[in-house]
Amino acid sequence: MTDAIATFPDPETVLSRLPALVVGHRDAARLSVDGEITSLKFNEAARALTDEAHLVCNLPLITRKLRLNVGQTAASFDLLELFAFVRPARFTLPTIFGLAQSLSLAHPLTSDPIDEVAILGTLARCLLADLSADTYRWHKGVAATAMAMARAGWPWGPVVLGALGPRAERSGGLAAWQGLPEWEDGAPPPPPSDHSVSENEASQRLASLLGDGSEARPAQAQYSRSATHAFHPRTAQNAPNLALAEAGTGTGKTLGYIAPASLWAQKNGGPVWLSTYTKALQRQIDQELARLYPDPKERAAKTVIRKGRENYACLLNVEEAARISFAGAAGTRDAVLMGLVLRWLSHTRDGDMVGGDFPSWLGSYFGRARLGALTDHRGECLYSACAHYRRCFIERVVRKTRRAELVVANHALVMTQAASRKGDPDLPRRLVFDEGHHVFDAADSAFSAHLSGAEGAELRRWLRGRETATKGRARGLSSRVEDLLTDDDVAMGHLRDALEAARLLPGPGWLGRLTTDSPRGPYEQFLGHIRAQIFSRVSDARGPHGLECGTESPSPDLLKAADLLARAMTALSQPLTALAKRLIALLDEEADSLDSASRGRLDATARALSLRSDMVRAWGTMLADLKRTPDPAFVDWFALDRMDGREVDAGLYRHWLDPTKPFADTVLEPAHGVLVTSATLLDQRTAMEDEDWSRAETRVGASHLVLPAKRFSLSSPFDYAANTRILVVNDLRKGDVTQLAAAYRALFLAANGGALGLFTAIARLRAVHGKIMGPLEQAGLPLYAQHIDPIETGTLVDMFRAEEQACLLGTDAVRDGVDVPGSSLRLIVFDRVPWPRPTLLHKARRAAFGGALYDDMLTRLKLSQAFGRLVRRAGDRGIFVLLDAQTPSRLLSAFPDGPTPERVGLAKAIDMTRDFFNTAPSPENPER
Repeated sequence: MTDAIATFPDPETVLSRLPALVVGHRDAARLSVDGEITSLKFNEAARALTDEAHLVCNLPLITRKLRLNVGQTAASFDLLELFAFVRPARFTLPTIFGLAQSLSLAHPLTSDPIDEVAILGTLARCLLADLSADTYRWHKGVAATAMAMARAGWPWGPVVLGALGPRAERSGGLAAWQGLPEWEDGAPPPPPSDHSVSENEASQRLASLLGDGSEARPAQAQYSRSATHAFHPRTAQNAPNLALAEAGTGTGKTLGYIAPASLWAQKNGGPVWLSTYTKALQRQIDQELARLYPDPKERAAKTVIRKGRENYACLLNVEEAARISFAGAAGTRDAVLMGLVLRWLSHTRDGDMVGGDFPSWLGSYFGRARLGALTDHRGECLYSACAHYRRCFIERVVRKTRRAELVVANHALVMTQAASRKGDPDLPRRLVFDEGHHVFDAADSAFSAHLSGAEGAELRRWLRGRETATKGRARGLSSRVEDLLTDDDVAMGHLRDALEAARLLPGPGWLGRLTTDSPRGPYEQFLGHIRAQIFSRVSDARGPHGLECGTESPSPDLLKAADLLARAMTALSQPLTALAKRLIALLDEEADSLDSASRGRLDATARALSLRSDMVRAWGTMLADLKRTPDPAFVDWFALDRMDGREVDAGLYRHWLDPTKPFADTVLEPAHGVLVTSATLLDQRTAMEDEDWSRAETRVGASHLVLPAKRFSLSSPFDYAANTRILVVNDLRKGDVTQLAAAYRALFLAANGGALGLFTAIARLRAVHGKIMGPLEQAGLPLYAQHIDPIETGTLVDMFRAEEQACLLGTDAVRDGVDVPGSSLRLIVFDRVPWPRPTLLHKARRAAFGGALYDDMLTRLKLSQAFGRLVRRAGDRGIFVLLDAQTPSRLLSAFPDGPTPERVGLAKAIDMTRDFFNTAPSPENPER
């Protein structure tokens, strides 16, 4: 231990000797140790940060602005790291404003670096005072973790120890996982009853949720009553009560379906699953459930946020990473990451590292791959063989799910669970699919098959474990089940055969061999022939984007390679299937001697083996189909995936032409009641309402069911005519990025920020960002950008929401499901009509679902979703601008009734934007 650590320096002495630096959108500001504030240019700030340690906030974002790497800077004291340590599992925006807000401190009204640099010291002192206080809440493991991080070189380590004072001498281990509570099993819950939920009951529950004195919302009450159709007893097998509900923005559909769903769960003693497409809506529903269960303990017992295994911290992975990080061989950054993870681990609500209470901005600090290695994203769980099984977050969530009343899940999880556990009585029988317009896309992903290099390499790793001597670990199938099979020669024989057959899958270094035309084995050789066929058939192989071609008339060499690989797939699928069956047989043969934990391991491993065996057999069928007449139910193609011009994968891909068919078979038919809801289920409101609903039913799988769905639609209560404008700019030259950037710049300035720029291509987003960043910064308008700023999308949106003059550029993830009410979002600018990408898959679906009418429908739905971001609550005002002169008039029905879209020149659009926001609204529609 160094002397500095041993003496626990006085925090105030350290801070008084530490200059502070803030890098803004135009320039930087530095506060010297003498209290002098000076303005710096970016090159001067970069030099200062390189030469000397500073007090900063969000070092990765600062280094991006200054065009530095984090490793080039001196060991700076980042306030965000201190906050994550002092207040673990607590939310803050990764900005000075966010820290001040989280600490209940005053913040300058401007984001000028000159104003902000003076409060960095105050923020640091506030956090360190927390540590010193007798009332400090997050004391578990604090001293031991700080000591380990200090020894590893964390700049804040000695300061934190000094703030802890005598408590820093207390002993305590780093094993945060050992302090977690253990879960307990209980008897399986009985099956739910079949009591109906009446319309009157739903109305009464909704009124109770809203509380006394709440504003009357007739549309919401009507929605809640109509939604009860999904909560009546089923009258025939494989014929669920399906309700399709379109509810315009502002209807209040979330509480509208929570009312009957919660009633059904309580009356019948069974769970209702509320499924979303985005994590943002999962969080929103979780917040709304506080109305139903005001007591946090009751809410924790009766509701659960359910995600895939890859979202939760794996305690065994964390333990092994911590041991490596604090052993002395790892770098400081690894130790800092693990220290912050251990602090979070001791105080997290549910162990969710993706969208939960884990600081999302840490991904940009330390790399998403490092964080991903702390979860079970490869399916390597040891189940009951793991030393941490009884404390496992995932196992706890699974058990809570069985006894919860409301389970907030996501479409992908619901579909994969249903596909892998078909016929399982534990599967949910009452479902609500919010963001129902995404059901088609979620099903398309869940029920597809990809025979690619990455998929094959992942399967090999799952079976054989890590086969190289690189840092880290991967447990193969043997390490997960061998101890259960040592006395069973048959099972051990199947295991050995499977591991031997797995050698034919892509091995370590497969991608490098593929790109240098030196493949090994039948799998890699098949990929090599795919790559050759793609290059021979595409018209332009240059550029950064991926390439694809059809599977028709494959070359003789490719067919020969496919035959060899098909035989290899058979050699692999047979022992996988046999081993899965043997494990299931052992559950029966050894029923009297197996403990519940071992039974759980065998059952889980058998399911995992069956899934992968099914996948390998599907690959074999795809290979055989290359020389047969194509199955009209599927679309097959060859693809070469690229990222920024670099090849990352290649393979044979198969998707259902209509993925709602397997969705209906595996999810809808077994259910008893389902509500599918969205603000944009219908393509457009026309006199041909049945035709509009028919398209909606096709998109969600209702057309595959025996009984017709109950359909209802409610319009938004907002006065769009008074509060919104829709402009189509008709004098920009398409493809001219300079003109496009000028339009974004001028419109953002006219609105004085609060602007969301949407793009249909990342390349255009990046080009426009580079051209408008400087002018916006000069005007004092912060500019954030997806795919550019080293911050995950959800946090970027949070930062944008918090600053009324900020601007944000983004693509699909920002367009769909983002909720930014108030003045922070008052202008949306879309770069061009969001036509569907002209892929081979889309080409096939276009031909099957209506040709140009299908394109128009998809495009209108995207425009409608984008417009829906603009007005989120009563009183919101805003302008929607589409920068595409070639916008067909038939697409403009995507927008709500009220505002009439206007085709204007750019100059006129700028003037209208400026005038709109400079005009005081009427008393009935106050400005937000």
